[in-house]
Amino acid sequence: MSSPASASGLESAYHRLHPKIRRWIRDQGWDELREIQARTIMEVLDGDRDILIAATTAAGKTEAAFLPILTSIADRKASGFSVLYVSPLKALINDQFRRLEELCESMEIPVVRWHGDAPQADKKKAMSKPDGIALITPESIEAMFVRRPADAKRLLSAADFIVVDELHSFLQGPRGLHVASLLRRIDAMAARPARRVGLSATIGDLGQARAWLRPADPDRVAELLAKSDAPELRLQVRGYVEPLDLDDPDHAEGGTGSEQDLPRRIALDSISDHLFETLRGENNLVFGGSRRTVESTADRLRRRSEKLNVPNEFYPHHGSLSKVLREELEDRLKDGRLPTTAVCTSTLELGVDIGSVKSVAQIGAPRSLASLRQRLGRTGRRRGTPSVLRIYLREPNIDQKSGILDRLRPNTIRSVAVVRLLLQGFVEEAGTSPEIASTLIHQILSVIVERGGIRPKPLYDLLSGPGPFASIAPADFANLLRHLGSRDVRFVEQAEDGTLMLGQEGEKTAQSRNFFAVFESGEEWRLTVGGRTLGTLPITYPVHKDEVREKSLAGAVVADHEPDGGSAVGDAVDVAQQGSDLRGSADLDMRKTYSRNDARAQRLDDRIPFLRLYRLRSLAHVVVSLSSANRGRSCGAMTISSPSSKRGSSKRSKDQSFIRSSAPSGRSFIARARSSNSTFGMDPFSSISSSSSVCGPSRPSKDAPFAAEATGVSTVEGAGSSSKMFASSSETTAVSR
Repeated sequence: MSSPASASGLESAYHRLHPKIRRWIRDQGWDELREIQARTIMEVLDGDRDILIAATTAAGKTEAAFLPILTSIADRKASGFSVLYVSPLKALINDQFRRLEELCESMEIPVVRWHGDAPQADKKKAMSKPDGIALITPESIEAMFVRRPADAKRLLSAADFIVVDELHSFLQGPRGLHVASLLRRIDAMAARPARRVGLSATIGDLGQARAWLRPADPDRVAELLAKSDAPELRLQVRGYVEPLDLDDPDHAEGGTGSEQDLPRRIALDSISDHLFETLRGENNLVFGGSRRTVESTADRLRRRSEKLNVPNEFYPHHGSLSKVLREELEDRLKDGRLPTTAVCTSTLELGVDIGSVKSVAQIGAPRSLASLRQRLGRTGRRRGTPSVLRIYLREPNIDQKSGILDRLRPNTIRSVAVVRLLLQGFVEEAGTSPEIASTLIHQILSVIVERGGIRPKPLYDLLSGPGPFASIAPADFANLLRHLGSRDVRFVEQAEDGTLMLGQEGEKTAQSRNFFAVFESGEEWRLTVGGRTLGTLPITYPVHKDEVREKSLAGAVVADHEPDGGSAVGDAVDVAQQGSDLRGSADLDMRKTYSRNDARAQRLDDRIPFLRLYRLRSLAHVVVSLSSANRGRSCGAMTISSPSSKRGSSKRSKDQSFIRSSAPSGRSFIARARSSNSTFGMDPFSSISSSSSVCGPSRPSKDAPFAAEATGVSTVEGAGSSSKMFASSSETTAVSR
């Protein structure tokens, strides 16, 4: 770990930068470099190690990495991208592009965005003359490997640096396994592996992050930690009790949430009252636990604005809204001229630049210290201003029939515990990823396509060395290949010389436009009104009865995903869509119902427990009509684009073991196969040791401490009818998550 930089060190680091970068710094009006920036400059320019930069949100991590990297590549003449910047979000790529474009233009260093929404002309130009910086999503790297393997080597293999932003988001889950495998494959085709630079504000275990960044040699990764300069924290925890026998805590305002006819107030009504009174006139973020909570809250706040005849300042932001609507809200926040509060899911949690906000509110108990720290970093960015956090809790009404868990007020206990750990600076380490086998199968198919066929031993050496699949023993890998080549699965087949090739089902899978992502997203309909796209309508789960009557449109699990690269920001939610074009109520008219075969999960065997079988969902169409509540007449037809409208519906036999849907948002690749005793005609691993090992993670996860003593939490006056405030005065210790 590097020591803090002295004043002379800061000055020395500044003069090490390229002259055009020094001029750019002066034009920005910077008084001096920050310590983390100076230390990173010296490490990049004087060393040859990989670098892990851990600093709080808005600490200048991006500049810390790119200023010395641009200095290093300024005079490079070799063909191919000099720098790969890998980001989990397209929106973050667009934001970084705006931040780098002016500086790179002055240095004559090309910079190109590479994802599903990026301009095709810019990508074609970069393909013809690859140079400079590529800001790219993991899915776009995968698409390049599969679609253009020769170009992938020409463009990616000569990189000097690979920068991984928001590294903590890749430390667990299938997407993290996927990215780690892609980096390993890029190194394999390079004459000299690129130096890796990881950026994050919330890392719980630095050793774990170093091992992810350079699995073969974690000790080669230099840790650069920014000195803590956290602003004053102002915190409030407010609790509300729900009415008895509540069926739906997020139902639209005025609804009952049950079969009763008379409306009654719920906790969210009182929470919205306090948000409206407290947040008006400033820029704020309100995080809901789901899209459904986000829409229901934003609608309540809009109603209060209309009732008082004041401009609405509260707008929803989540993955099901169209990109145009989301970007309009982001620009309004960043501009700062009009007071704006975004009620959002995790879409505004990561590092997209929306400027500084006065406060952050959260509806529901925080479930992750890393996530809460990321959200809290949005406030208190200006020197001398505090960070403001409000947590709103909803607890069930307690009566004689209530169980012991409800009586313990678990949401309150969890919130107090999180606050205690937050003050201690604790961040939980990333857990292990159970999707190892399904992600490995995805990469097996990808490599076979990229190489046009490959023998088992080189395939194993490429994928299963130090890295995401290090726990896969040769015997497990051999059994997996045999199973994928079985008569029932037919993902791969083997030529007489031992070369592995795609089988019949493997070809269908690899040719799918949804193959490039390893996360799963729900099927969606696209909704437009008057020619303007409002967003998408998830169809994975049925519509709630009150949503049909009130205002909501549907419920689902949705991820922001494009076939050529996208972001995976999804949470289990119901969508209650509203906006400037939707002022009336939305009634779902199921004139043609849709039917689907239910998804079926199936365990293959004890050695490969992670594979699932899905059946095709055949869908008819849904007609949605809008009626104006104020005018009593139709206010426009809503067009819904069917998932299969462009490609036609697929019809396959129910006996087939792998069936996919062609939804426009994309259903991610997850290995789906059936167990079988049949094997290859020849042993695919005759030259590999057959030592047995259970397929699974390399080390067990550690339960992070989650304990707190809660005394007198949130003694706040004020109550609203059946949704009343409560104060916690119990002492609780050793609370387990």
